[in-house]
Amino acid sequence: MFQLKPIKNESIPLALEKAERYRLLKEPWMAESICLDILDVDPSNPKAIITLLLANTDQFNASSMINVTQARQLLNKLPDEYSREYYSGIICERQGHSVLSTSNPEREFIAYEYLTDAMEHYEKAERERPSGNDDSILRWNTCVRIIKQHNLTPRTEQYVEQQLE
Repeated sequence: MFQLKPIKNESIPLALEKAERYRLLKEPWMAESICLDILDVDPSNPKAIITLLLANTDQFNASSMINVTQARQLLNKLPDEYSREYYSGIICERQGHSVLSTSNPEREFIAYEYLTDAMEHYEKAERERPSGNDDSILRWNTCVRIIKQHNLTPRTEQYVEQQLE
């Protein structure tokens, strides 16, 4: 059967540029493949980990949880608490976007839950953010605008367990 060919260490910067370009071209599977090649050579490369995580989130859809699981597994490889919280927020936010595009009758409630989870992660990231980096605030504001634009609200019904007689 076919074997993967390893790339050279010195080709990593150019490969990262290509991965980012493929994400912009809406070909996240290509970016994912490139990042996997990079991580085979340099398993702790933070740019490759982040690009792979984002390529996974680019592929979110309501019918598959595979990319969500893959993206969440990458969080532990991120170098600091800020990055872990920020990208946890990205994952939740993109899950919310994904759900909004479905025909699920509960989509507004589910999207609201994902978006408010994302906002909690962004607030934690905000406390840890490097000086001059307001990315977590920008993402938090985006979630607020999406919630308002789609008139999303929390569930009002509560599950009540029936008493046994």
